[in-house]
Amino acid sequence: MFELIKNLGDWLTSGAQWSGSDGIAHRLAEHLQYSLLATLIAAVIGLPIGLLIGHTGRGAFLAINLASFGRALPTVGLVVLVFLAGGLSMLPVYVALVALAVPSIVTNTYAGMTAVDPDVKDAARGQGMRGHQVLFQVELPLALPLVMTGLRLALIQVVATATIAAYVSFGGLGRYVFDGLAQRDLVQVLGGALLVAAVAIVLDLALSGVQRLLFRHRPAQTA
Repeated sequence: MFELIKNLGDWLTSGAQWSGSDGIAHRLAEHLQYSLLATLIAAVIGLPIGLLIGHTGRGAFLAINLASFGRALPTVGLVVLVFLAGGLSMLPVYVALVALAVPSIVTNTYAGMTAVDPDVKDAARGQGMRGHQVLFQVELPLALPLVMTGLRLALIQVVATATIAAYVSFGGLGRYVFDGLAQRDLVQVLGGALLVAAVAIVLDLALSGVQRLLFRHRPAQTA
């Protein structure tokens, strides 16, 4: 065990391991690119859905059940299915990552909207606000902490799952995991897994800190 830890430390701190197209720095940049783009696409899809059903109260049953269905999808299976249909590209990876991220965004956005006090919305309408004004000037600002929680959860889930890019011969930190398994190199497998976990933890702490800073004067809300 001590020898394994020593070898892992050497692997992570070696200058050669951090340079070049196969180096940690390059793989980390790829991993972040996959994760951030997939989360952005999921936000473009999920936020309007969550806002719409939360504001109107229509379609909630369908949307929430579809979101639950998205959580249950086998990620690797979805990658393989899209890969067979669309060929070798990053499309299967992004489809799988977006499908994973959308449910958290939809459900937290919907929860944030429904948590807004109905009396506050009635007061806004009583002051002459129209539907879209109530949505963007009253409901969304109050729901924003839970909306951001959904985005945060989605990003962390995507970061942890973006290793599947290596499953279809692309990059990211998952390259170390899959290559290490193929080569029976336990140090490389553990190094890749540790790096993915570290990135997820760092992003989670960073986003949590930003969220606390932005909403430090509001009552705590949880998803």
